[in-house]
Amino acid sequence: MSNLSKFDKFYLEIKDNRWYWYFSIFCRLILAIGFFTAGMVKIMDERFASGLSHLHPMGAYLEALYHTGYYYTFIGIAQVIAAILLLIPRTVVLGALLYFPIIINIWILSFAVRFEGSFISSPLMVLANLYVLVLALR
Repeated sequence: MSNLSKFDKFYLEIKDNRWYWYFSIFCRLILAIGFFTAGMVKIMDERFASGLSHLHPMGAYLEALYHTGYYYTFIGIAQVIAAILLLIPRTVVLGALLYFPIIINIWILSFAVRFEGSFISSPLMVLANLYVLVLALR
């Protein structure tokens, strides 16, 4: 019981600290920018990371994903909706919840195919999303 109260105290300190609040806004903006740009590429039916070789496993995956048609566009729409929801204060929780499975998938895929391009950025995006979720859910 004392551990829970310690966590609650720590959480309230974070919630009242203006710098943590600024950091949460920064995380929301960066996450939104990342998904908005990637989602718009998919919605406009352009190849994502077109400079990546088809011989690389990630390049082959993205090429195959591009050829799925409506699924590719659907992923882009989901990314743009998640980005917009993250920017609106009342819908932060919904945006972060929509964002989470998409970014987890990207993170696992990056590690599975050993893609250096998002080897660091995707885990950081997962952590930023978790930070936003924790602050928004309580």
